[in-house]
Amino acid sequence: MSRAEPSAPQGRGELCDRPQTARARRRTFRATLLRNELLTTFRRWRTVALLAVLAAVPVLVGIAVKIETGDGSPADGGGGGPAFISQITNNGLFLVFTALAATLPFFLPMAVGVVAGDAIAGEANSGTLRYLLVAPAGRSRLLLTKYATVVIFCLAATLVVTVSALTVGALLFPLGDLTTISGTQISFGEGLGRALLIALAVAASLIGVAALGLFVSTLTGSGIAAMATTVGLLITVQILDQIPQLHALQPYFFSHYWLSFADLMREPVYWDDLAKNLGLQALYAAVFGSAAWARFTAKDITA
Repeated sequence: MSRAEPSAPQGRGELCDRPQTARARRRTFRATLLRNELLTTFRRWRTVALLAVLAAVPVLVGIAVKIETGDGSPADGGGGGPAFISQITNNGLFLVFTALAATLPFFLPMAVGVVAGDAIAGEANSGTLRYLLVAPAGRSRLLLTKYATVVIFCLAATLVVTVSALTVGALLFPLGDLTTISGTQISFGEGLGRALLIALAVAASLIGVAALGLFVSTLTGSGIAAMATTVGLLITVQILDQIPQLHALQPYFFSHYWLSFADLMREPVYWDDLAKNLGLQALYAAVFGSAAWARFTAKDITA
């Protein structure tokens, strides 16, 4: 008679699978939480209106340049203007650079400040924040998801300006090889690549404002107050950045190196100010992100 082989202990495979199943569930939950936040943010009429305004800016700039140069006069009227504006009539791709230069000082950061300021305070004001925390998300994970949503909005808003400007530039002006700030010629394909890099650089320039707005949002239960405070701080910092007597402090203002993206249109690319800008934005994100986490995790949620 053959001896029966001992059978494996029951349930051992199931025990081994449980950690993997738990990790898979956590990943699924995080993805679902982020997807819900993105859908909620981008479906708000306020967000749609902000993106519509951003998309309209390149249209208005392009039409204005087209009308002004209809009689052969220079695009800037001989009196200066935003960066690259005098080159738009020669190449519509320059409308992308001009639109980003025109929207970055105020329109783009204002839109980011509104979305970031409303991230936590808006939930508290509407009475949904406490219910969000009832779910197994945890405060840290919820805050991180909120910040990731705002950062994605930074990228989306910048791409809206870029695509709108590229479309209007192609419709109203000729396209082709373009001249860099250094006076060298690059192909249209390379110009498109640099336009994409510039859009990414502009989006990265806004992560400091996103962290600042998120921190302000944890300080109050009023979404309007948080948005107004964030936009007010944004305007104040930019005013201080223009006062000559504060030159020693200005390199530490989050807006100081915003226009350094123009260095991507040099040949070769001048990286110093771009690196300073990215480093400064990372510093603001770390400082105000940590402050937002410390405030939110210790906050007494009553609404």
